[in-house]
Amino acid sequence: MSTDTRTPATAVAAEPAATDRGPSWGALAVVMTGTFITVLDYFISNVAVPSIQEDLGATAAQGQMVIVGYGVAFTAGMITGGKIGDLYGRRRMFMLGLALFTLASAGCGLAPSAEALIALRIAQGASAALMVPQVLGIIGSVYTGPSRAKAFTVYGLVVGQAAVFGQVIGGVLITADVAGLDWRSIFLINVPIGAVALACAARTVPESRGAEGARLDLLGALLTTAALVLVVYALVQGREDGWPAWSWAALGSGAVLFALAVAHFARRGRQGRSPLIDLSLFRVRSFSVGLSATLAYFLAMGSFFYLLALYLQQGRGLSPLQSGLLFFALGAGFFGSSVLLSPKLGARLGQQLPTVGTLTLAVGYGLVGLTVAVSGLSASVLWLVPSLVVAGAGMGMTTGPLTNVVLSGVDPEHAASASGALNTAQEGGAAIGVSVAGTVFFPVLGAAARPADYPHAFDVALIPLAVFCVTAAALMQLLRRRAAA
Repeated sequence: MSTDTRTPATAVAAEPAATDRGPSWGALAVVMTGTFITVLDYFISNVAVPSIQEDLGATAAQGQMVIVGYGVAFTAGMITGGKIGDLYGRRRMFMLGLALFTLASAGCGLAPSAEALIALRIAQGASAALMVPQVLGIIGSVYTGPSRAKAFTVYGLVVGQAAVFGQVIGGVLITADVAGLDWRSIFLINVPIGAVALACAARTVPESRGAEGARLDLLGALLTTAALVLVVYALVQGREDGWPAWSWAALGSGAVLFALAVAHFARRGRQGRSPLIDLSLFRVRSFSVGLSATLAYFLAMGSFFYLLALYLQQGRGLSPLQSGLLFFALGAGFFGSSVLLSPKLGARLGQQLPTVGTLTLAVGYGLVGLTVAVSGLSASVLWLVPSLVVAGAGMGMTTGPLTNVVLSGVDPEHAASASGALNTAQEGGAAIGVSVAGTVFFPVLGAAARPADYPHAFDVALIPLAVFCVTAAALMQLLRRRAAA
């Protein structure tokens, strides 16, 4: 049971340098491939929903469940998936999750009805929840020192690029209509990619696991998964349905289940048994504070993609492909800061880099809002490019370095469990952030939803996103003060 209170820099430095020369970068390439397709599938389906509804005769609610079902299953299962990797081997569970994800993707691409597609999307999300926590667990256990920091930077780059370019890739595939597949191509493209990654995984990814002799905490897994399903689904779907009574009942029930889960973890820990989440993880300040900052950051990051797509497509009348192409500005800023700025600034700023990144993101949101307010619907959307580059740069300076801060002080035996909690904060934050942004955006827009109303609604909805960025920066200062002390 870990009570490590070292700062991340100290924890990384204390790792044996010899291990750093062991694993090849081929392992990172394989696990990053799995990460890319799972994050991509969260965002790429947004542009396909209209085509899915037309082809399968799906209702608007069913079209939304194609997205929500994947997101809820993905978010709710990652803590359990991380623990399973700790117990039974991270490479083994990564490969199993990747194989199931590939099969589910094939099923989605061949789905004969909306009901079948929704069920397969839930299976796809559950498979991703088994695979993705192993990625950070593998990185944290087989890379050390500077190589670990580089690997986390690559992870952040991959996550960001998959999210940013999801709409671009989806728009291109649907517009190209390869072999007459239309929307089905966005799922079928995962099949050859997944098959190649699966073939390479056994030869390139070292096996690792947590403590010997531990057993899966089934009750803890049930409590945690049920609580996450209730909370995330209520927050995402409740806003769409106008916050009916069931959504508030689900939120209350989820809170009760979370409380029961924490009590169960504490009791199981006192008994010397292995809980699903070892509460001693939260005594590591870099993990507990960094996890809170991660949640705040992803509340701001994921919801911005959603708001920007609404403004461009419904307010400015752009096609999914046209609006997706504008996301290249975000991607350029993200890539440039991740590859060019972050390594240099990280050497000088250390743990302050995510603080600078989140504040830069807040500035970027402010510039985007100012541009929209000044230009309205008359000026070219290309005026948004400079401010989007600034926002993308802020994301690039935050995603990878913040991941390194959260996980660098975690003992290797808890790597996948900690990764599951981190991934839950990331994906759950993105999903809940969409709900928060929508709760602000749609009331300001009004029932009429005229194009002229979109700029003001978009600007107002950016305010809570900027607040989330500043909150993440403030949380990071707690780590700085502790390190100074």
